[in-house]
Amino acid sequence: MRKLMVATLLGSAAVAAPAMAQDVGPTFTGPRVEAILGYDHVGAGSDVDNNNGRDDQSIDGLLYGIGAGYDVNLGSAVVGVEGEWTGSTAKSDRFDPTDQFGFGRVSQGRDLYVGARAGILANPSTLVYVKGGYTNSKLNVLAGNTNETTDTAFKLDGWRIGGGVERAINTNTFAKVEYRYSKYSDANIEFANGATTEDFGIDTDRHQVVASVGWRF
Repeated sequence: MRKLMVATLLGSAAVAAPAMAQDVGPTFTGPRVEAILGYDHVGAGSDVDNNNGRDDQSIDGLLYGIGAGYDVNLGSAVVGVEGEWTGSTAKSDRFDPTDQFGFGRVSQGRDLYVGARAGILANPSTLVYVKGGYTNSKLNVLAGNTNETTDTAFKLDGWRIGGGVERAINTNTFAKVEYRYSKYSDANIEFANGATTEDFGIDTDRHQVVASVGWRF
């Protein structure tokens, strides 16, 4: 009886092993959510000349946020859609409250992004991809020489491109590293009472290097 039980258990394990191996394999498909952390750099674009001797003025800070998306595995390629909400600690220096890359003294506010990505599988666990889409950002106006924000803000519209590498840790969890470049060419001013100005042209660049960890359902 004891020999029969051992033989039965070994046989069951042999049948279950292939099924378990299939279950833990990374798929890069389906819905996902992630946490985002990285470096944020915002500055005047190459066409800006603000005539104050500081044309390359910029602000830098810590980027943080959340993202979500949906991917489809096509075999050797993966395509998907995604969206993000991020905030940033970047803001103008206190010593120059008058003009920072054309917007006055500001702090970087929230950023909304929606776009698509496409990539190829370098191996079953590694995805190399490019991305692109629409971004809407807010620059909060700082009050004088303090770090307090007013109820006035610049709202910027633009586009974003980027690329990165995603690594499947297991079936459900993943980590990725990504570079993104954003170009903002339109803006308006939003006031405390809800009124906004008409759109006007701008030239603002944004560079980000971020890392993400997430969960795939």
